[in-house]
Amino acid sequence: MEIVVLYTLREGVDMQRVMETFPRHQAYYEAFRADGGGIIALGPFQTADPAGASMGIFTSREDAEDFIAGDPFIKEGLAEPRILEWDAERFE
Repeated sequence: MEIVVLYTLREGVDMQRVMETFPRHQAYYEAFRADGGGIIALGPFQTADPAGASMGIFTSREDAEDFIAGDPFIKEGLAEPRILEWDAERFE
């Protein structure tokens, strides 16, 4: 079972703040992954809405919670996370 984290931007967040924070977010997730943080996939949904959402898939709830705790988007109050357990069907 994987853990999915859905991020949505908080209402009223200035997109300029999001773009200014993105390099710190990117450096954070790259370091988290390099340290064996259990990220399977991570990225934004492609929507017409610039304040759309993003998603991360993690190998454990602990990894997902650890990621959220240190992510600049969360720490700076820009996004709201939602954690879901995902029982993915595997076709191999």
